[in-house]
Amino acid sequence: MMRGKSLPRAAAPLLGFARLLRRYGFAIAPDQVSSLMQAVTLLGPRSMADIREAALATLAPPPDRRDEFEAHFQSHFYGNTSAMVEGDADEETCIKDDGGADEQQIEADRQQEGGELSSALEQLSRRDFQRDDDGLAAFRRKLASALPARRSFRTMRTHSRGKLDLRRSLREIVSADGDVPSPLLRRRQTVPRKLLLLIDVSGSMKLHTADYLKLAHVAVQGADRAEIFTLGTRLTRITSALRIRDRDQALARAAAQVDDWDGGTRMGPTLLAFLSVPRFSAFARGAAVVILSDALERGDHGELEMAMRRLSARAFRLSLATPLAGDPRFRPATAALRAILPVIDDLVDGSSLKGLTDFILSLARPAPAATTIWKRVS
Repeated sequence: MMRGKSLPRAAAPLLGFARLLRRYGFAIAPDQVSSLMQAVTLLGPRSMADIREAALATLAPPPDRRDEFEAHFQSHFYGNTSAMVEGDADEETCIKDDGGADEQQIEADRQQEGGELSSALEQLSRRDFQRDDDGLAAFRRKLASALPARRSFRTMRTHSRGKLDLRRSLREIVSADGDVPSPLLRRRQTVPRKLLLLIDVSGSMKLHTADYLKLAHVAVQGADRAEIFTLGTRLTRITSALRIRDRDQALARAAAQVDDWDGGTRMGPTLLAFLSVPRFSAFARGAAVVILSDALERGDHGELEMAMRRLSARAFRLSLATPLAGDPRFRPATAALRAILPVIDDLVDGSSLKGLTDFILSLARPAPAATTIWKRVS
């Protein structure tokens, strides 16, 4: 296989696609990857269709895995795609990616009770946000240092509590004509974990989505690696929009990207669509994942339970913040909540910005499992 400096920059996506297929169990030999690059070179290529045909001819996926091959091709080479969720061949969950580019009025009826607007029907609409003083500046300052940390594979020089840096130590010995200097040490760096916010923008959550988007904007500004998605009847990645420093502009850009404001709820299929795109599900690997939703799934909750189990297996910590928990009488009594309660790490109050910011700042501290807390409350 072509490696190192001899590999042209334009060939990197092709090599990445082969690695992706190998990760999912496709038998791809090194000479097949070389043949793919040669075929693409011969074809021009003039369109993505040429690359697809070259990939089919040279990588030769088994006939029974052609659909899976097509799904991986779409997710790897296209920014906007649609994913068919397993178990529901009649409904598609539209996935909208903001492309990952850098720097680029809520009329709430207070008389409506939570859950009345929950629906599985798609309703496309737009949303505008107004600025107000919500006291998120302190949260932004504290966020980076408060997130859970992990040990990186990168190392740094240190004077104590490290392992011997053999290469640098030998270099020092040679430069000192054989004298043995003080040992040179290195240790693995500690870096913050990723923060992934999945925000429910369905009709039953419309009293809270404005606050959640403001919180998400501060999270992207304050954390080095934060990712934001909206969930409803569609899945939309809005991280790029929220990287804009000015909040008004960022929220306006995000509002323009999301098409399913105040619509129906298909939480299970939408989460499964998120997990079906490899580069999206990679955002959840080892991350602190917080789902901001009432989890009022209509109909069968099997897909929601499946998605939560798969998400929990990838995440460092999986939390559900529901505004319904702001009511002292709240108990996780719905079939969906009872099914996912053993899977999640936290089930907390998501009815106020103050409570949410305090919870996110506490993610690095251990806490009892959600089942333990709510069994004690019940």
